Amino acid sequence: MSRQNTEYILQKGKELLLEYKDSILRISVLQQAADAVDNGVHIGGVFSAVIPLATLYYGGFIQLDIENPTAEDQDAFVLSKGHSVAAITTIYADKGYFPKDLLKNTRSIESIINGHPGPLMPGVHISTGPLGQGLSAAAGFALIGREAPKRDVYCMSGDGELQEGSIWEAVMYAGETGLENLCLIVDRNYGQLDCTNRLILGLGDLKAKFEAFGWRVFEIDGRSYSQAYEAFDTFKNKVRDGRPTVIISNTTKGFGGFSNLTDSHKTNFSGKVFELEMEYQKKRLANRAQELTGFWSGLEGKEETAVKELGAFAAGMNLSVVPDAPDNSFRVTVTEPKVKTCKAAPRNKKLQYPRDMLPVLDKTKEYAASSIVTDVTKVFARDEKVVSIDSDLSSTSGLFDGISAVDKTRAVNVGIAEVNMMCMGEAYAAAGYNAWVSTFCPFFEWRALRRIAIGYQERLEAIESKAGWLSDGHRLDLTFLATAPNLETQTNGATHMGNDDITVFSGIAHLKIIDTSCPQQLMSIMEWIAEGNKGLVYLRIMRAKSKVLYSSDYTFEYGKGYYLSRYEGSKIAVITSGRGAHEALAAAEILKSEGVEVDIIDMPSADEAMFVELAGSGKSLLFAEQNNGYLYSEFQKTMFKNKVNFDLNKIFSINALDESGKARFIHSGTYKQLAEHLGLSAKQLAGTVKKIITG
Repeated sequence: MSRQNTEYILQKGKELLLEYKDSILRISVLQQAADAVDNGVHIGGVFSAVIPLATLYYGGFIQLDIENPTAEDQDAFVLSKGHSVAAITTIYADKGYFPKDLLKNTRSIESIINGHPGPLMPGVHISTGPLGQGLSAAAGFALIGREAPKRDVYCMSGDGELQEGSIWEAVMYAGETGLENLCLIVDRNYGQLDCTNRLILGLGDLKAKFEAFGWRVFEIDGRSYSQAYEAFDTFKNKVRDGRPTVIISNTTKGFGGFSNLTDSHKTNFSGKVFELEMEYQKKRLANRAQELTGFWSGLEGKEETAVKELGAFAAGMNLSVVPDAPDNSFRVTVTEPKVKTCKAAPRNKKLQYPRDMLPVLDKTKEYAASSIVTDVTKVFARDEKVVSIDSDLSSTSGLFDGISAVDKTRAVNVGIAEVNMMCMGEAYAAAGYNAWVSTFCPFFEWRALRRIAIGYQERLEAIESKAGWLSDGHRLDLTFLATAPNLETQTNGATHMGNDDITVFSGIAHLKIIDTSCPQQLMSIMEWIAEGNKGLVYLRIMRAKSKVLYSSDYTFEYGKGYYLSRYEGSKIAVITSGRGAHEALAAAEILKSEGVEVDIIDMPSADEAMFVELAGSGKSLLFAEQNNGYLYSEFQKTMFKNKVNFDLNKIFSINALDESGKARFIHSGTYKQLAEHLGLSAKQLAGTVKKIITG
């Protein structure tokens, strides 16, 4: 038999096997919905995604180490359109990431399978759901995968998701940097939540749009396994041209379903609706089995090489086609998958670097925080697991100059694209890096930060659970280096002023907020982060130069305040952070010259134990903050949480809130003007302290 005929047989056989597997997957999705706590599934987007996903995972294209999903030498997948989680969970259970019985009672509080994918589920590295962010994380994984050990990265988005502006940040970046190991699959089903049969905002010529951004485009009929197979085969096995690839899979919402309910965004499958849909899906499965076995029978004794290759292809789907005696026909058998995934090996996240090369600071000089960051990261970057990502503000952070001095491939600037920056940083952190991302305080995007924190929480739960797939050392190490906090932005105006960021972000779970006051303190904080496993850190650094407040033996501890001055007989303590510590110390010097002793406490991170101690000290407390009163609000929370009785008449605050205590924004001005406008200059603080003491 000719090679041409053999290739046709292989192509036809693989297509029939994929179609048979397709029916099994759809039946599993339906059963998963019927067994879910709410009988619910986002069926339209799940069913339209089955063909490209089945082709990717069963066509031999994505190379995975299912036993060790955290191993570096394997491909990666990100389901950006998180609503299609039921499709990927069905595949992952079949592949052996977790037991199939976990597909029951999904979406419940007891289940590791939620309404969207996340790291609770083995093999899933980030949480997705808020649209437009998964491709940015995939771009981060792809950037990692350009270096040895090389790997390909796949991401699935929906066409509805392409209405999100943030996704085009990643599209632009991938095209500009030539991420040829990145493959985006667009499930173009022409529907979304409110309009299931059309897009609210049409995408027009999507092929031309991607090509304009420097992408290689394959448009396929998303209802055809042969076309999907050919597109993935071209990406995986053919010569690449330096461009990222997008496969636009043209289909319809709910394709592959029988009931018109499968065309909807989300629906519930139970009772008669479920039974009828399942009946028709099983009939299709039987018909496909008959077609497959008939094809197989025709190969008997004629094409042994093709039969052997197709047999191996089927085995990868947990299928086999075997003789069915006594009539010499064939039947399809399904092998129950075995769980392969093992608990991940612990990671040592502590950075290895020569500590004696860190800068030595002179207390008689002033230093810019960005210079400290540059000098320290030059040392840290000797460890290959350190990476920085900026978004056109690298001059304010110092990260880029520090990392690039050692390895410019680990110093990334994504341009003016903060969401892309944050999500790429998350990808690096998920891959075991100590990742740093940086921009102005107000420019960090709340929705991206929240989603990253959700994924971090799921990682913690997977680590802490005895049955979890992650182990110690698999937390994220991701530092959000927030520049120009408090009044540091000065004349750039309210949109750039960092006075409200930490009171807003304090509502993000698991985020460690730190406000630095001193170059030596900053260096110690960075060393603390370098120890590893510190999680999500929101680190605010001053923009202008400042004096050194701490000695070289200072050691930062998270959740601890520090006395900059302390007197046994003092009647008042000023609690502050950032440049406010310098103003408070200057105020203390003024007061000391007048015979008044005042304690000054620098609190870079909220110290609950110190709050309780201060509340019971009998002293008056003045919270002097160049922001919207973050420490003051944390003090109040601590008092209520610990049910501490304290004298309200001894608690005072000066911050950026208005006279009635409501939030406001700060307009342009020099630092001196802004501090005086808010009553936070050294002279004004000294006057306030005297008024409090004298009553």
